[in-house]
Amino acid sequence: MTIIDDFRSDTVTRPGPEMRAAMAAADVGDAVYDDCPTTLRLEAVAAERLGKEASLFFPSGTQSNLAAIMAHCERGDEFLVGQQAHAYRHEGGGAAVLGSVQPQPLPNAPDGRISLDALREAIKPDDFHFARTRLLALENTFNGQVLDPAYVQAATALARDHGLATHLDGARLMNAAVASGQSAATLAAPFDTVSLCLSKGLGAPVGSVLAGPRLVIERARRIRKMLGGGMRQTGVLAAAALHALDRNVDRLAEDHARAARLAKVLSRYPALGSGPVQTNMVFMAPDGIDVASFKSFLSARGIAMGGGYGVLRWVTHLDLDDAALTRVAEACEAFFAGE
Repeated sequence: MTIIDDFRSDTVTRPGPEMRAAMAAADVGDAVYDDCPTTLRLEAVAAERLGKEASLFFPSGTQSNLAAIMAHCERGDEFLVGQQAHAYRHEGGGAAVLGSVQPQPLPNAPDGRISLDALREAIKPDDFHFARTRLLALENTFNGQVLDPAYVQAATALARDHGLATHLDGARLMNAAVASGQSAATLAAPFDTVSLCLSKGLGAPVGSVLAGPRLVIERARRIRKMLGGGMRQTGVLAAAALHALDRNVDRLAEDHARAARLAKVLSRYPALGSGPVQTNMVFMAPDGIDVASFKSFLSARGIAMGGGYGVLRWVTHLDLDDAALTRVAEACEAFFAGE
């Protein structure tokens, strides 16, 4: 079956002709020697956009998050993180396996918050029986929801009061910025470090950046090398990322509008259990239908979606247009009509 409308993730985007031209024309050097001009320009631009002193290009958000955790924590330390957070659930246990850093998972509210009381109670006393609590990691957006800025201020202030560093998994931070009308730098300001993915809604083919204080970023540079993330002529990839930052941030609003229209289509069928939408994700908790049959029905029509743990997920992105929404609407109507 050929996928025509791919709603599985915004990671499936492909570089268009203009981005490919920028990649082909990139001025490159050896980034491990720190002399790739296009990569250096990307890192400078990203640091400025995120309001941080320095930034570093990584092959993936998983590696960027891991490097941040390892830069903030030593072996035997722990970090506080949401039970549903990507850095805990979807990154292969890297912090524990490769960094010897213990995650302390805590329940997430549907909007991504971790109770301040739960955070406070999870911070370990200075006692050799316990791992040393060193870091709080939050995520924005969280399942497509924008973290409440007032909550972020309170949570990061609590962390600072207890001597903890703070890291933001901002894989889709630009979505949060566009949806909230605040700059990415404003949303990242309460955190010591922030990871931004370039290959999701922004549409670059590869890469993330980690931004923060120069000293922490230099520690992360050494860690990146140990993790195998030191790449050579990355200017080709950095050129795509710069193109994305220049042209694809404001257009995220189009993805958000399409997600809202998609949710409206899906909400015609209560059995699909369509949830609220703030950015480019629509989650469904189906009840009363055969989910496998529904997915198979759509798949036969070239429509793919993601999901797991009993939830289905639709993600809009720059490779999907209004015609894709029309095809979803027609497929859902046919499915529920028993065609």
